Amino acid sequence: MKPTVVLVHGAFADGSSWNGVVSRLQQAGYPVVAPANPLRGLASDAGYIHSVLKSVKGPVVLVGHSYGGAVISEAAVGDAQVKALVYIAAFAPAVGESSLELSGKFPGSTLGPALNNVPFPLPGGGTGTDQYIKADKFHDQFAADVPRSVTDLMAATQRPVAASALGEKATEAAWKTIPSWTLITTEDRNIPPAAQRFMARRAHAHTVEVDASHAVSVSRPGAVARLIEQAAEATATTATTGTTATTATDPSGPALAKTGSVRPGTQAVALGVAAALSVAAGSALVLLGRRWRSESKKGR
Repeated sequence: MKPTVVLVHGAFADGSSWNGVVSRLQQAGYPVVAPANPLRGLASDAGYIHSVLKSVKGPVVLVGHSYGGAVISEAAVGDAQVKALVYIAAFAPAVGESSLELSGKFPGSTLGPALNNVPFPLPGGGTGTDQYIKADKFHDQFAADVPRSVTDLMAATQRPVAASALGEKATEAAWKTIPSWTLITTEDRNIPPAAQRFMARRAHAHTVEVDASHAVSVSRPGAVARLIEQAAEATATTATTGTTATTATDPSGPALAKTGSVRPGTQAVALGVAAALSVAAGSALVLLGRRWRSESKKGR
């Protein structure tokens, strides 16, 4: 039984940004759910996605793009069905960190000046701030490797994110206990690649890099789908054999350079095996030497 893949989009996008990924996963036989991320607040968004997970039967591979990564990091906590987390050009905050803080931790993001801030009324009174990417900035900022005919549509249909959601601090970090995979976008102008690498290393994620913009699910859906499949397959292998999953590679995939590492425990096991083999080899040489000397004395 293949796990269900649940895809959570980030800010300035909607469920259609996953279309190319969804079609590839469905062709490979995976059930797929791509719920609408409310983009109103980290805790409330995670609560909503957690409720969606409760409606799914069987194992789940939970995938988040951009701010959606912060959402899945909270939504997966306490759900034993979630077997793998996949971060696609995404935030993976530690407890007490916000998406906004992480995007500014390393230089390279040009998102701030490209934003248009629009006030909206809050249900309990007062005013919040929605953030959109300016239409004339959308292509270069969000999806520079996507044709303008496509990004013009994306800009017009983009989903705004509440500024408070990006500034809200995480209270959970599911990547500490659930195996994770990360796709790093080296041409990203929203989340600096250095920030993505920092979060991937910290989570001991199985990591690949691809030369793509922030909108990698649109420009490189094949690369995204392959990484998700690798996570699903590795998780299934671990569940059935009890072995530690290692970083999967796909030589047919374009520009999927492996930069991450397996968890430290895997390296320790490898070193232990190498040491044991060395001892065994040494013992065999000693025994052969004794037998040779004994036979030599008999032949004299």
